[in-house]
Amino acid sequence: MQHKTQKEELAVPARMIPVPGHISPEAQAFLSNMGAMPRSAEPPPSDKQAWRKHLAEANGFITALIGEMAQNHPGEIVPHALSAATLYEITPHSFATRNAQRAIFYIHGGGYTTGGGLAAAHAALGLADLTQTRVFSVDYRMPPDHPFPAGLNDTLEAYRMVLERYKPANIAVYGPSAGGGLAASFCLKARDAGLPLPAACVLATPECDLTESGDSFETNGIVDVVLKQRLSNSILLYADGHDLKDPYLSALFGDFSKGFPPTILTSGTRDLFLSNTVRMHRALRRAGIEAELHVFEAMPHGGFFGKAPEDQELLAEHVRFIDTHLGRG
Repeated sequence: MQHKTQKEELAVPARMIPVPGHISPEAQAFLSNMGAMPRSAEPPPSDKQAWRKHLAEANGFITALIGEMAQNHPGEIVPHALSAATLYEITPHSFATRNAQRAIFYIHGGGYTTGGGLAAAHAALGLADLTQTRVFSVDYRMPPDHPFPAGLNDTLEAYRMVLERYKPANIAVYGPSAGGGLAASFCLKARDAGLPLPAACVLATPECDLTESGDSFETNGIVDVVLKQRLSNSILLYADGHDLKDPYLSALFGDFSKGFPPTILTSGTRDLFLSNTVRMHRALRRAGIEAELHVFEAMPHGGFFGKAPEDQELLAEHVRFIDTHLGRG
């Protein structure tokens, strides 16, 4: 029998994909409006000057969006200097004294290239408000000037600072998107460095496979109105020549049998990173790690930007998981 040397492929005819009528009206509007938005192409990884311009424009949009959302969640923000980065301490106005011994270690998203500066703090305000808990958000260094492993090193240093004030049994790590990928890699790095692990881990649609090899990169391209397509150039910019299967870059390929925190993973059926999330969940379960997987109907990458009831439902699952696993003393 002759063996086939190339991958089997399935031809899919061109078709229109309707917005589901059974999701909330807010979610329907989001999918319709975002689907019409153009996306600027990423520069080649070698052109750092073009990347600086590209990131300046992207960060302007992100900073404005996150700043607008943060206005609904007042709190106090105090910066702490790290050796080469900043750790923001966020105390929400809703802070509950019963949570005084608890902390959430937040790692912001943004494709490993955007979302830094004060936006890193503002992005964590909503979580701080919902959990009524102090949140520590690390503003880690990013490309084009500070590629891997700078951001991972900053994250580890920030965690050491949090450990000086809180017991690991009272700390949860929380990361959306690239922050989820970095959070997972950070847990592996912290474990390998001999540090005690957080008591809980929240990975919201994590960018934990920089090879972008999962099935949803094929099935959800364009269907995901937020990402639309692979992030190949930004990944190469961030990785800076390192093996993309290095677990400190792509946690999916790590050895979880040596230990990993109880984890909740969330995604959506239209999320480009759905496969990342599903495969990470299965990798954790194969290693015997406690892990929950929640997939939301028609949700694209990152949800509906807080504009739909589904976003609140997803966050409620995160808060429940954190509250279940963190001690208070």
